[in-house]
Amino acid sequence: MSKLYDKYKILKFQNPSKLYLFKSGIFYIFLDEDAKKISNILNLKLTNLNNNVVKCGFPIQNLNKYIILFKEHNLEIDIIDSVLQPSYSSDDYISNSNIKNFLEELSNINTKTLSIKEIYSLVDKIIIKAKELNKIL
Repeated sequence: MSKLYDKYKILKFQNPSKLYLFKSGIFYIFLDEDAKKISNILNLKLTNLNNNVVKCGFPIQNLNKYIILFKEHNLEIDIIDSVLQPSYSSDDYISNSNIKNFLEELSNINTKTLSIKEIYSLVDKIIIKAKELNKIL
């Protein structure tokens, strides 16, 4: 079996009541029993991962839409970004993704070429973004 399915089996053994959503390339996917349950609730198409396991999912750009649907259906979903990473609740995953994206954006700024005016503008932007992220957390 795949590393993805092995991680799924371990997580389901640890907490069978949760549903686990895996990032796989440009998609988020549910596996096996989780896929069957989600497919019944949200009418996502089931496909075969292999001869014994089914999957269903959606493109990564639709994550926010589906998180809203999961909450509307009172589904407890944990998101696994990588089989090497821990799982996160959907709220924690969104928060961590927003922080990660913000830090990546900051790391791409060449501060050596900024004027004083641009530095003050950057500081203002950082303060505003930090307040936004604080509201999410």
